[in-house]
Amino acid sequence: MKLHGSVSTRARSTYVGSALDGSRAALKSQYHATLAMLKAAITRCSDDLWISRGGHANPYWRIAYHTLFYTHLYLQPNNRVFTPWEHHYKGIQYMGRPSRRKPYTKAEVLAYWRLCDWLVDDAVDNLRPDEPAEWVQLVQDSQDGVSDCQHSPYSVS
Repeated sequence: MKLHGSVSTRARSTYVGSALDGSRAALKSQYHATLAMLKAAITRCSDDLWISRGGHANPYWRIAYHTLFYTHLYLQPNNRVFTPWEHHYKGIQYMGRPSRRKPYTKAEVLAYWRLCDWLVDDAVDNLRPDEPAEWVQLVQDSQDGVSDCQHSPYSVS
């Protein structure tokens, strides 16, 4: 058993492992809590507001979908392995672009919500601190932070 100072390699590895488990538990909790707030906002939204622009660039349904699309995307190790939701319409995730398609219903968006919520635990468990996801570099390279990730060369259709 190699010693580094007064702490063995085995003890240090155990400490790092338990700290990582704590970080994973915190990340999962935050993801699930955030998604629960989104679900509540979707569920409580009136039917009129759901499809109305109300003077805004995007209707409520599209903002909810956009949020879920990028949650789903960033739960993946990279954009090359990402497969959009089975009911995805190409380009619908982009805010401010005109859409000629019928709005997603609350039931459809809540079905997508369930998929995203279900993916969280495995995605967080598969994070490797020694191999940061491509998204980490995207954020570090971005001058404007996370909001620029969707406009990067790594965007998906």
